[in-house]
Amino acid sequence: MARLTAEFWVQAYIARLRLFDIPAFVTARGDSTAGAVIVKLNTLDGQATARHRSYDLMSGNRAWVVLTDGPEADVDASIRKQQDFDPDLWVIEVEDRAGRHLLDEPGLE
Repeated sequence: MARLTAEFWVQAYIARLRLFDIPAFVTARGDSTAGAVIVKLNTLDGQATARHRSYDLMSGNRAWVVLTDGPEADVDASIRKQQDFDPDLWVIEVEDRAGRHLLDEPGLE
């Protein structure tokens, strides 16, 4: 089965967010072919959540799971640590007061 490139997925994700008027920005550009992706949800109240794709060995499913959440500064520090050992990492920042990220929508889950 063919896999989507990281850059293609990021562009499609941002386009989907725009359809719902949810602002999103690429704050770190990773490897265009196979870079991992972290989605930071900023709720604009000083809090944030970072999610990444995780593979479940038992079921074979991939899911978006919370990497860290809490004060935005703490979430940013955690993302920087991830970037220190993975320079190919993409970071997308989503800004939505209602906490929408759409990662549980069909095609993105």
